[in-house]
Amino acid sequence: MKKDIHPDYHPITVVMTDGTRYETRSTWGKAGDVLQLDVDPKTHPAWVGGVNLRKTGQLEKFENKFKAFSGLSTATQKAAGSASAAKPGAKKEAKAEKTPKKDADADQA
Repeated sequence: MKKDIHPDYHPITVVMTDGTRYETRSTWGKAGDVLQLDVDPKTHPAWVGGVNLRKTGQLEKFENKFKAFSGLSTATQKAAGSASAAKPGAKKEAKAEKTPKKDADADQA
């Protein structure tokens, strides 16, 4: 193995955004340095579920791009979804009407 080609691997202290600290080993900085995090898994929206696509405009961008593929607009789909959600038995009733009943004579033959 060649000498002096590998970085120095030493202990550092990592400070999370809430102030908690832990020791780890890294090639960052010098031995004993403190790495202060601005964003960590406890606060980043990707890990805590805080990403709101409405605020970023990405949802509208997607809907505008692919609205030609959909027969209904998003607003119409939401309205249709809320109507069926208000009456959960509506689909079952409609399905029951479409199902033909068997004749008693056909079963006996």
